[in-house]
Amino acid sequence: MVYEGTLAPMTWADAGYLLPEIILVGMMAVLIVLDLVMPKRIDRSVIGWLTLVAIIGSAASVVLRIGYRNIGEHQQPDVNGILHDSYRVDDFSLMFKMLLLLSAALIVLWSLGSMKRSASARLTHQAEYYYLLLPAVAGAMIMTSTADLITLYAGLELLSIATYVLVGLRARHAAAEGGEGVLSAKPAEAAFKYVVTGGISSALILFGMSYLYGLTGSTHISMIGGLLPESVDSFRTLLYVAFFFLLAGFGIKIAAAPFHAWAPDVYEGAPTPISAFLAVISKTAAAAVLLRLFYNIVFPAGYGDSVLSRDLFRGVLAVAACAMLAGTLSALRQRNMKRLLALSGVVNAGYLLVPVGLSFYGVHSNNTAELFFYAAVYLFMNIGAFAVLSAVSESASPAAEGVGDLKAFEGLYHRAPWTAGAMLVFILSLAGLPVSGGFFGKLFIMLGASSTHAYWIVAVMAATSVISYYVYFGIIRQMFMRSSGESEVHVPAATGVVIWICAVCTLVLGVAPNLLLHGFDEVFNLVGDLLIIRNV
Repeated sequence: MVYEGTLAPMTWADAGYLLPEIILVGMMAVLIVLDLVMPKRIDRSVIGWLTLVAIIGSAASVVLRIGYRNIGEHQQPDVNGILHDSYRVDDFSLMFKMLLLLSAALIVLWSLGSMKRSASARLTHQAEYYYLLLPAVAGAMIMTSTADLITLYAGLELLSIATYVLVGLRARHAAAEGGEGVLSAKPAEAAFKYVVTGGISSALILFGMSYLYGLTGSTHISMIGGLLPESVDSFRTLLYVAFFFLLAGFGIKIAAAPFHAWAPDVYEGAPTPISAFLAVISKTAAAAVLLRLFYNIVFPAGYGDSVLSRDLFRGVLAVAACAMLAGTLSALRQRNMKRLLALSGVVNAGYLLVPVGLSFYGVHSNNTAELFFYAAVYLFMNIGAFAVLSAVSESASPAAEGVGDLKAFEGLYHRAPWTAGAMLVFILSLAGLPVSGGFFGKLFIMLGASSTHAYWIVAVMAATSVISYYVYFGIIRQMFMRSSGESEVHVPAATGVVIWICAVCTLVLGVAPNLLLHGFDEVFNLVGDLLIIRNV
């Protein structure tokens, strides 16, 4: 199907809608040149600060766009579609972009403190580390705004290629006092595994997209949703195959079982801030894309065959249940903290998928709010936990036994009581206990599942949450019920700021969750912002 006006030039107004992404990509180009001309003796942390400025500037443009659309006399609630409506600027995408940019800002700030304070955390290519974060975040933002499969794939590959390099960046660890140090081989191994699994994921997604294009003759998500019911009777099997490949491909990106085997190895080998980046930003972008795809393609397909639609949504719930069970059971015997947090991410990927798989059955229509709230909670508790882990690991001697394991948290309360208190907040939230954001995040999803009579997924969520108490309480036992460890924990100022921002926000979301939910409901409109409506 040929679109009319495909070759129409982009206007300045269109460029204004793309301003958040343009700021990130433009600053990346500036930083590459700056890195080339800067003398080697100058600390590359200046590039990190400029990276943070670019992220803050991009976030400011997103906030202004949200305000322009929803506040004041000149509000513009209509959706802005550019590039022949393949890219949408709506409140769904803008709200998720805020989460992505907030995550990136916290990770960059934490990195600035960590790399400056600890020689063991210093990467061999600091400048590349900072400016490659910008296209990765831009790719994730493009994914949330996509209205076309081609645009979706472009954003996905921009995110993936940048993170392939980031995972492979190596840190120099001191071999002996006064020694020059050796380079760890783990990042190279992690990068190789991530490139291979990422390539497989991209191939699966492309394969699924090719079936949808072949059946409808269009790559636009709305047009696919409008034309798909006509193909249900004749090509039912092909539709099942197409969505299986899409779900498998995005399942790898989001690290949901049974597509999660790469995550523990990659998280362990990657720099700790990049592990947090993969756990938060990649997952959030993939979950937002799946929600938009399934509610614009699979849900309309139900008009041609409701059985097909229900089967596909149940398939998402099946993957979610598998992720929760596999992640929780695998974590029971895990001692390495990075791998444990990776498996915790597998479990949380399951929670993020539940709102996607609930559809609009019954009277339930709060799927987007549930996903957004849990993604926000997951942002704070996960980045905070990784930041505490980096502070504890970097304070230990490189030759000490158990660096990076649960053993490193022995007596943390006696060595750094405030840091231990912040970690306790994150653990309680990850476990889903009251007075934490994680409790309400899980509760809202469980209530939503109950309203659609999906009681079996509620049972899985409840069971895995109870089992996870053994895992998370093991960390608490190490921090509060073990003797003091070998070294005092020194938390860099920037890292401490990140830890406490995350801890306070986790508690606020646990005490007053309606602050975020009401704010989201004020700007979000289901039909206008999530559903893409276009004449076929």
